[in-house]
Amino acid sequence: MGQSRRGVDMGPSAFRIAGLNEKIAALGYDVVDKGDLPSPIPETKKHGDPKKKFIKEIARVCDKLYQTARESQEEGALPLILGGDHSLAAGSVAASAARARGQNQSIALLWIDAHGDMNTPASSPSGNVHGMPLACCVGIGPKELTHLFGYAPKVAPRNVALVGVRDVDQLEAPHVRNSGVRAFTMRHIDERGLRSVMEEAIEIASNGTAGFHLSLDMDYVDPRDAPGVGTPVRGGGTYREAHLAMEMICDSGRMLSMEVVEVNPVIDEVNRTADLAVELIMSALGKRIL
Repeated sequence: MGQSRRGVDMGPSAFRIAGLNEKIAALGYDVVDKGDLPSPIPETKKHGDPKKKFIKEIARVCDKLYQTARESQEEGALPLILGGDHSLAAGSVAASAARARGQNQSIALLWIDAHGDMNTPASSPSGNVHGMPLACCVGIGPKELTHLFGYAPKVAPRNVALVGVRDVDQLEAPHVRNSGVRAFTMRHIDERGLRSVMEEAIEIASNGTAGFHLSLDMDYVDPRDAPGVGTPVRGGGTYREAHLAMEMICDSGRMLSMEVVEVNPVIDEVNRTADLAVELIMSALGKRIL
């Protein structure tokens, strides 16, 4: 419900068709698939405030996601959330933040995405909430999501690294520049190389925190390798760069939870994007070449 292009609701099925559960189990993990969380069908609802469309429905889904992720954490599991559009991050990040908060700690956020995701209702040209979740996590988005569970921010901006960004709305750019979030654009990656950027991003997301939540939007990857995403943007990460990022995240030992979002089977090519997403999840969870 966070975006206007339909199809991402079928993303979890595409992951399962690509063999996600079996492949994770082959790495030695115990896998519990908790199924799909119910979400309203947009065509059956009115979008409400045009500056933050379907915000009430999205908040309810995020609340349910929060409860489900917290249950998994209490069971000793690492939550892996499959999107769906990126608005769900308001619930998943809140779950990891709450767990750390209960231990008098804080979490960090490693956000890998082609977009800034730091619009607010005042800056968004579309009113689509999937362009606002990072703003919500650092406390500057719509109150229905920033103040889920009664407090904000869920993550301090100084503990957020945004990697791979290359498409930012005009009124959104000041939020990215001035929020305190550390943004690494594709120019940084071009000039420095992915390894250098990821080393710094992981350091930002590790210093003084219990660990980090990884939010991976598949539109970070160039559309040549990931055509089936909600909002594709040319000039993204390569196949190997995406794997290297996940491998370095795994090597850090600091990942507390993970989500992969914006896989859209309707515009994909024979499930290529979901297949790649499953590969990247495997790299983040420990699969190695040798």
